[in-house]
Amino acid sequence: MGKGVTGIRSSQRKHVPDKAGLDQDMQTSLRRIANKARKDKGYRFQNLYRLLDEAFLEQVFYSLNKKAASGVDQVSFREYGANLRENIHRLVEKLKRKKYRAKLVRRKNIPKGKDRTRPLGIPATEDKLLQTAVGLILQAIYEQDFLSCSYGYRPKIGARDAVEKLSARLQFGKHGYVVEADIKSFFDRIEHEWLLRMLEERVDDRPFLQLIRKWLKAGVLEEDGEVLKPEAGTPQGGSVSPVLANIYLHYVLDLWFEKVVKRHCQGEVLMIRYADDFVCLFQYQREAERFFRVLPQRLAKFSLELAADKTRIIGFNRFRNTNGKRFCFLGFEFYWGTSRKGKAQIYARTSRKKLYSSLAEFADWCRNHRHFGNRKIFSVVNAKLRGHYNYFGVRCNYKSLYSYFLRAIVILRKWLNRRSQRRSCSWSKFSKLQKIYRIEWPRILIKPPRPAQLLLPC
Repeated sequence: MGKGVTGIRSSQRKHVPDKAGLDQDMQTSLRRIANKARKDKGYRFQNLYRLLDEAFLEQVFYSLNKKAASGVDQVSFREYGANLRENIHRLVEKLKRKKYRAKLVRRKNIPKGKDRTRPLGIPATEDKLLQTAVGLILQAIYEQDFLSCSYGYRPKIGARDAVEKLSARLQFGKHGYVVEADIKSFFDRIEHEWLLRMLEERVDDRPFLQLIRKWLKAGVLEEDGEVLKPEAGTPQGGSVSPVLANIYLHYVLDLWFEKVVKRHCQGEVLMIRYADDFVCLFQYQREAERFFRVLPQRLAKFSLELAADKTRIIGFNRFRNTNGKRFCFLGFEFYWGTSRKGKAQIYARTSRKKLYSSLAEFADWCRNHRHFGNRKIFSVVNAKLRGHYNYFGVRCNYKSLYSYFLRAIVILRKWLNRRSQRRSCSWSKFSKLQKIYRIEWPRILIKPPRPAQLLLPC
């Protein structure tokens, strides 16, 4: 690698079969990579390919999802782990001899709303293991480069942080215009050659880049048995896809906004991006309109296109609250209202579309699993309710949480009553079940403050 970065000492290592996560040596190695990347922004890393040794891959294996679906080879996590060391030794030998070949990616179309599906790529277990290891290395490098306006697929920050920052800047900033945008079929349109050129800005290791190229060019096995050879894009579901997507948009969008758009704006501007979904705030209308005009041209240069039905520019500030204008971002609907003290206040509630789709998914689960015992049903229902509250439990959104809770309870009782020919779950009996299994009531979850650097404008 570079002079300041060392590899992994695989000798004198004690292997613990049931250990989860990375061991101390590997954490130290990744930390050294991160430190070097942070101190020298122009440094190009070498010998990254050599990090993919048996010790590293064995530690990475225990961090994989044990319940994940198997790929085209039909080898599950448990089956691969039954003879782990031999399997990893064989994989490393193939890497050393440059004989590794990426397997086909099994594609499964999962439901997404009414009469719509989303393609999900499922790599083979061995490919998933190797992709995860490469993703950790890339993450150690590029986490030092990513800007604070990027929130998607990054450690320790997420959608809730993006929503809270957006709310704060709308409330206390001088922004009066919002450009909301979404990139059409982003994961299917990533240009391979552009992506590899971007990676070369930080990686000077041909075998390492060639490994990524193999995954980008890997064939896709459709559900009907047809094999497709992708010319662009990364398969959704691939372990390395999230970090590659972030790297792509880091160069295409984030740096361009930071170094070009901001320099041509006199007023306050801000961009908040979560994966391919982003909003931009502007103080002046002329600057927002100019950005709205040039944005499609910038994306077209990198083979990307805006989704017309999800892209628009609106006037949005405390002086326009009588117009009732709203916009949606990450499942939340933002609008101006009036506080108890009579002052203008920004509110974020669960979007109606997301609320109804969540209830539809909840109803589907209840219908398909109503034959379960009460203990198991209420255990899963409580987990689903907690998950909903954990994401949407922001300030001033209790009304939407309570609406979700009441409708979910009605749905659950409806399907409990359809487990037999007669209605056996009256409201009085259902109330007793709620007390016995301690049904989760809606609550607002106040997150602890984030580090200071996350609150700064990007």
